[in-house]
Amino acid sequence: MTDPFSSDGHKAPPKPFTIEEGRRQVRSFVLRQGRFTPAQQRAFDELWPRFGIDYTGAPRDFDAIFGRSAKRVLEIGFGNGDALRYAAQNYRDRDLIGIEVHAPGVGRLLNALAEDDSTHVKLYHHDAVEVLNHEVADASLDEVRIYFPDPWHKKRHNKRRLVQPAFAELLVRKLAPDGRLHLATDWQDYAEQMWDVLDATRGLANRAGKRGSVPRPEWRPQTHFETRGQKLGHGVWDLLYDRVPDDGRDIAQQA
Repeated sequence: MTDPFSSDGHKAPPKPFTIEEGRRQVRSFVLRQGRFTPAQQRAFDELWPRFGIDYTGAPRDFDAIFGRSAKRVLEIGFGNGDALRYAAQNYRDRDLIGIEVHAPGVGRLLNALAEDDSTHVKLYHHDAVEVLNHEVADASLDEVRIYFPDPWHKKRHNKRRLVQPAFAELLVRKLAPDGRLHLATDWQDYAEQMWDVLDATRGLANRAGKRGSVPRPEWRPQTHFETRGQKLGHGVWDLLYDRVPDDGRDIAQQA
């Protein structure tokens, strides 16, 4: 297969989604690449074979990819990769998969993982919905993390938000029976929508109770922007859900 990231040094990697002729799909992101630096380009050229997974649209054997069987954590939309890098440094007993559509952030994390000599992290530069639908087996993820997704704060753009009923149902299918879903947002209106969607999704139980949130867990590092926002009085909501039997929404919350 041709390496999709070989280039002449001037162009960012290809668009991270499948283009279907005659079909316009509403996506949760718009590509705002920003400056794609020579260091990030070199990261794709030199480090992608080590840390990257090329999207093929076919199911993956992640045990074979990682060379072991371990707890598997997926982070969707890792941005610049700070939280995923932190997890890689502190939780080497888990296999970590990151998905991000913005090439500069992917390039930055590739360089960081090489600096840390991480061996248990793999990255996708692709649309998370397509990856989940086509490459991740049902009941194969021990945790899914979605930190500070784009809030699409204008009402007319709310339909672009990632957390929608169909997406929540997709996550439930991919989570293992004892898996968990962890989301964080600093936009109260989006937190409200997350509660509306996830509290009503069969197979998920809010660990803090209906429309509840938890203190920031130790496995999620506090970001620079989060610290600055809190100094300005902004709120942050961490939502933690457990995967339960489909008829178990009303059972006692797990500790």
